[in-house]
Amino acid sequence: MELILWRHAEAEEGFPDAARKLTEKGLDQAKRMSEWLKSKLPENTLVLVSPTQRTQQTAMALRPDFVICDEIGPGANVNSILTAANWPNAQGAVVIVGHQPVLGEVVNSLLPVIPPGLSVKKGSVWWIKCHDNNIAEPVLHAVIYPEML
Repeated sequence: MELILWRHAEAEEGFPDAARKLTEKGLDQAKRMSEWLKSKLPENTLVLVSPTQRTQQTAMALRPDFVICDEIGPGANVNSILTAANWPNAQGAVVIVGHQPVLGEVVNSLLPVIPPGLSVKKGSVWWIKCHDNNIAEPVLHAVIYPEML
């Protein structure tokens, strides 16, 4: 299984929180990251997206056939993210487009030894692979920040 955690790109401040849109910078971040992802993701990748506007705009840069999943929205917890992704039993790849702090909590739960200086920044992707579903031993495959692209 491959679990790709993608934090939504930079969004406007405002209220209500769920209606916040991406800024121009955020739209550019989403576009650059989606171009990188498109070249790497398997064709049958499932894309699960929080119900907020900023996550949907981020995912739309990748492809329009994503699934809105309330369980990964603001206030989600590690268990709800991993359950939605069917970790570690899903076949193929699952992209979760979501929020902090829970994406960071998922990373820390699966990979308790993170190199110093790495964080789940806006627009970033954390790609985690699990090669053997029986052992469920996650391996960090890639960390990409929009400014790297």
